[in-house]
Amino acid sequence: DAFHVTFGLTLVPQALQYPLLRLFGKKSVMHYLGSDIRGKTPEQLAAGKKAGAEIVGSFDALRWVPEAEVIPPGIDLSRFAPTPPSDRARPAILHAPSSRRRKGTAHVIAAVEGLDADLEIVEGLHHDEAFERYRNADIVVDQLNAGWYGLFAIECMALGKPVVTFLHAEALRRTEQAFDTTVPLVSATAETLREQLRPLVADAAERRRRGEASRAYVELVHDQERITDRLLDVYARL
Repeated sequence: DAFHVTFGLTLVPQALQYPLLRLFGKKSVMHYLGSDIRGKTPEQLAAGKKAGAEIVGSFDALRWVPEAEVIPPGIDLSRFAPTPPSDRARPAILHAPSSRRRKGTAHVIAAVEGLDADLEIVEGLHHDEAFERYRNADIVVDQLNAGWYGLFAIECMALGKPVVTFLHAEALRRTEQAFDTTVPLVSATAETLREQLRPLVADAAERRRRGEASRAYVELVHDQERITDRLLDVYARL
C-alpha cells in the first residue's frame, strides 16, 4: 500500500497533491507522457518536482525534466510476431500521421516522389485495422519534427520493420550509451529523407537487416518485462 492512487486528489490543486500524499505517508511518482511535457515551461512543470521521483520515456525528454529518471515505454512483445520486409521490386513505404503538420507528411510525400516505391498514408483507421497495414509495410517513416520516436515506431520495430524518423543527436548518443546498444532507426530530416530512403528502397537485404536489428532493439529496450523491473528499481529507492 506504499503506492496508492486517491482519485479524490484530482479535486485538489496540483501543487497540494504531493504534500498531501506525504502527509498521509504515501510515496509518489510523476510519470510523464510526451504530451505532458513537450513545449511546457519550467513553471508549468514545477508541480512534478514535489513528487518522490519523476520519470520520462526518453533521454530527449530530459530537455524539459532534467532531473527525471529515464524509463522507456514498454510493450507486450508476445502480441508482435515479426513480419520481415518483402523482396518486392517496389517496396511499400508506410506513414501514419496523427497530425500531418506535426509529422511532416508533406515532406514525406515529396521525398518518396521519384523513388521506385509506393507510399501508403494510414489515417483515420481503428488501431487493429491500421496494425494490419503496418504488417504489410516494407519501410516505415515516422516523423520529421519531434526529435525522438514514440509508440508507433516501437510497434513497427517490434514487427521487424526498418523505421526512418528524426532523432536528436544528443538523445541518440545517451540512449546508446545507457543501453550499450546501437539504435537501429534511420535518422532523417525533411531535407535528407529522400537520400536516407534510397538504400532501403534499393536493397531488400538491407531492409531485412534493419528490420531484424529493430526487433532486437525493442526486445532489449522496450520489452514490458524489462520496463517493469526498471520501475520497481525506482520505487524501491523512494
